[in-house]
Amino acid sequence: MRPIGVFDSGVGGLTVVKELIHQLPHEDIVYFGDTARVPYGIKSRETVIRFSIENILFLLKQDVKLICVACNTASSFALPVIKNHFKVPIVGVISPGVREAVYATQNKRIGVIGTKGTIKSRTYEIEINQLEPEVKVTAVACPLFVPFVEEGWLSGDVVLDVARTYLKPLKDARVDTVILGCTHYPLLRPVIKQVLGENVTLIDSAKQVAVEVKKILGSENILNTKGKGKHSFYVSDNPEWFSGLAERFLGNSLKKKKKAVSG
Repeated sequence: MRPIGVFDSGVGGLTVVKELIHQLPHEDIVYFGDTARVPYGIKSRETVIRFSIENILFLLKQDVKLICVACNTASSFALPVIKNHFKVPIVGVISPGVREAVYATQNKRIGVIGTKGTIKSRTYEIEINQLEPEVKVTAVACPLFVPFVEEGWLSGDVVLDVARTYLKPLKDARVDTVILGCTHYPLLRPVIKQVLGENVTLIDSAKQVAVEVKKILGSENILNTKGKGKHSFYVSDNPEWFSGLAERFLGNSLKKKKKAVSG
C-alpha cells in the first residue's frame, strides 16, 4: 500500500507523525527530515520554496499518495507554490490550525507563536482574518523555544523566564486562544499553559492536520483500514542526532532509521 509522505526541516514534524499514527494506525508513513539544512525559520522565502520542492521530489520517489508539509515555515512560504506544481494532494499545517482557532475563540482575540520566518510571513494573520475579519491577532516569534526542545529543556526556571518574556504580549492582549505555530512547541505545552493560564485554549495543529489527511484519503478512496502501518524515517544528515530526538517526540524508539540525501 502506498504511504503518506511527511517532511519537515528537522525533527519538529514528528509531532505531526505521532498524531497521524494515532488517528491513522493502518497507514504507512515515510518521514523526511532535512537535518542538513535546518532551521528553515531564518531562511529566505525563495530558499524555503526550493528546499520544499526538493523534499517533495524525494518523497515522490517513495511513491507517496499524499504529502503533509509538517513545517510551519514551509507551509507559510511554499505551500501556494508547491500545490500548483504537483498533482499529489498536499496538506500544510497552517489552515487546519487556523480553522480550529477561529472556532475556539470566544472573545475574538487569537495569539500565534512561531519562528521568526513564520511570524514575519503573516500567513496566520492573513488566513485568520480571511476566515473571520473581526478577530484581533497578536503574533509573537519565540526563537529560543526550538533549541530548548531539541536540548531537552522542557521545564525549569530558565525556560519559564523566557516563556514569560515571549508570551507577555499575548497576556497583555488578553487572547483566549493561542496557536502553537511551530511543530516543536507542543512539547513545551505545560510551560506555555502555566504562563498563559488554564483559561487560554492552546491549538496544536497536528491534531487538525491528521483529521484533514484522513478526510482527504477517505474522499479519494485511498484510506487504509486494515493492517498495522509501517513507518520509515529518512534524514539528510546526522541520523544519530535525529534518532535521539525522535524518541523524545514520538515517545518510543525508532525501529527503522535511514539516512538519505534530499535533492
